[in-house]
Amino acid sequence: MSAIEAGRFGSGQVVRRIEDPALVTGRGRYTDDLSPAGETHLVFLRSPHAHARIVSIDAAAAKALPGVLAVFTGAQLAAEGVKPMAPAALPFTRPDGQPLAGAPRRALAHDTVRFAGEAVAAVVAETRDAAQAAAEAIVIDYAELPAVVDPFAAMQPGAPVLCAEAPDNIAAEARHGDAAAVSRAFEGAAHVVSLELVNQRVAPVTLEPRTALAEWDASSGRLLYHSSNQMPTAVRDTLAEAIPGMTQASVRVQVGDVGGGFGMKGGAHPEDIAVGYAALQLKRPVKWRAERIEEFLAATHGRDAVSRAEMALDADGKVLALRIRTIANVGAYATTVNVVIPLLVGPWVTTSIYDIGAIDLHLTAVMTNTATLGAYRGAGRPEAIYLIERLMDAAARELKLDPAELRRRNMIRPEQMPYQNPMAQSYDSGHFERILDQGLELADWHGFAARRAASERAGKLRGRGIATFLEWTSGAVFDERVTIDVLPDGIVELASGVMGMGQGIATSLAQLAVDVFQLPIDRIRVLTGDTDRVNGFGSAGSRSLYIGGSAVQVASVKTIDEGRQLAAKALEAPAADVEYRAGRFNVAGTDLGIDLFELAAQQPEARIHVDSTNTTAGPSWPNGCHVCEVEIDPATGAVAIVAYASVNDIGRVVSPQLARGQIEGGVAQGVGQALCECVAYDEASGQALSASFMDYAMPRVDGFVGLKTRFDTTVPSRSNPLGAKGVGELGTIGATPAVVNAVVDALAHAGLGRDAERILMPLTSERIWRALTQQDFGASRWR
Repeated sequence: MSAIEAGRFGSGQVVRRIEDPALVTGRGRYTDDLSPAGETHLVFLRSPHAHARIVSIDAAAAKALPGVLAVFTGAQLAAEGVKPMAPAALPFTRPDGQPLAGAPRRALAHDTVRFAGEAVAAVVAETRDAAQAAAEAIVIDYAELPAVVDPFAAMQPGAPVLCAEAPDNIAAEARHGDAAAVSRAFEGAAHVVSLELVNQRVAPVTLEPRTALAEWDASSGRLLYHSSNQMPTAVRDTLAEAIPGMTQASVRVQVGDVGGGFGMKGGAHPEDIAVGYAALQLKRPVKWRAERIEEFLAATHGRDAVSRAEMALDADGKVLALRIRTIANVGAYATTVNVVIPLLVGPWVTTSIYDIGAIDLHLTAVMTNTATLGAYRGAGRPEAIYLIERLMDAAARELKLDPAELRRRNMIRPEQMPYQNPMAQSYDSGHFERILDQGLELADWHGFAARRAASERAGKLRGRGIATFLEWTSGAVFDERVTIDVLPDGIVELASGVMGMGQGIATSLAQLAVDVFQLPIDRIRVLTGDTDRVNGFGSAGSRSLYIGGSAVQVASVKTIDEGRQLAAKALEAPAADVEYRAGRFNVAGTDLGIDLFELAAQQPEARIHVDSTNTTAGPSWPNGCHVCEVEIDPATGAVAIVAYASVNDIGRVVSPQLARGQIEGGVAQGVGQALCECVAYDEASGQALSASFMDYAMPRVDGFVGLKTRFDTTVPSRSNPLGAKGVGELGTIGATPAVVNAVVDALAHAGLGRDAERILMPLTSERIWRALTQQDFGASRWR
């Protein structure tokens, strides 16, 4: 096949996903599809209380039931040396100057349970039904303790204490910026806008729940762990650290197909340790598959932060300073992820694409008797961008300016690149005003008045919202490893540490390999999810393509270079005279040559092998302009999204169809947060009120009309050889403020004026109806 023909499958081309044939024909390999001989089943018994001491556990009746193989408790695991999951050393302290504090997060609760749904015992039996019956036969004596689910209440004197080292339940806090300079700017400002904003708690609902299968291989003395996970290496390392006798070398993690991750499957959960330990003890395969209620109760949640955000502007609308006070509810346990997200990652993008020189951020991570927070698509960036974009619209309303014009006046200009924001983050590239102009054109911004008038004639309220923004990508890990094997059977096999979870990354990596090898895409085999083949950070932080893909490109070029040296020896010609084209090495100016795969067959190991690690120069800064229009039925408060346009700068686009899917899928999740999704707890008991799809509302396809999505590829990233920027979370970040700004605009135009800005997410029909009919915007969260 010629290089031109192979190019049909390379980067920039729309190709069929290489993952799909297996999936659509039922040959996908999810963890629950695996059923090795001798498989057993594990079921967790979970606490019915949000806060309680475990006085005693009587498992005698459970152990006597047919088919039961073992019952494990937290006390037993602790006595046998199973370690808790410890957060990494972080550069944060508590208000009293002491180090970050949090209770030990164990595989099974040891002496105290800290949220309803926390696992307190694990039963392993021959069948799932037998394990479930035995779990229900366990008798636990609890001494119930007062619970607190509101972070403001948790900080008050006399509140229930989750961790002795933090009597005020504050795990850590952070201050960023120059408070004195910001105070001076506010004192001299012509305009000041202030909002109380809530990023409510949401659940990262995946089609496939968390699933694990652990097998002990006695012959090798190793634990084989199958997991539905975005970060196999992190799972391996956690198991090796927590389980006595295990090392990284004695644990192998394999991940097959993954039915969605969204951050929740980023690394190990406490349950993973219990499953691995059970298999080690029983020397039999042990499988656990979470029920949906377990995912709502005990998997990680996202967001959950309350902020008071203030902006100072001069008479012309130039932003002088930004001041933000945020209380982040991290749940029952302080972890590396749930502390870093609100205290550092979100702040990195607080000023977004705007040239704002002075900031004052005071951020506090508070523990409560709720499920532990973790990463959720966007992880900190959606929360921060929501604040600045809501403030921009409020300021435009205050100054009586077009909200697009106010944004334009404050945008960082191309000649300012590279630009360092007040959080010392350096933007390498961006032409934000050009993206704005394209977004306004795509959305027909200036034709809105006519559409609003038409909606009013139909008895509907119409509003328009905009978000212009950027995001930080990478997960703060900039290297990725790739191995490539050219095999005699005509296959180029590449193994990567990044992980597919439904987003189609294997297709993108294969397209990048096609660019270099000039072979049809069906000659490229992509392997991910096996820590015995290759390790890496994994897939999180929108890093898979621009970091993992860059590693593939660099490794592919190294493989061709290695092949050129081998071909030169085989052809007895100088390497400088050997050319490569479409799977064949030729000596320039002659008909002497050798096929790539024939060359591989001649090697001592019958392959050409390259092991390569590439490091990018830093994060990428994808950005966009998203414009949403909504119609509201004033009789019911129901919101319909009637137009949504987005222009997105993600640098070089490797897989156009997949990139579009990532943007529009992200938009759907951002809309979910804006309009309907919310994890709620009863304040008196700490019980979850939204632990099923009967109580947790997801966005539906009938709520969307005509998404228009466009890419601008004219500003490549300078941090990586591809010129690509992350795309996986961009839609989620832009959609929430765009939708909420549209709803607020509609309500303000309907007569609520500036009061409309007080409405809090999620913007359910009831909440909007109450605002319209009763001027009821809900109680303030700030105390």
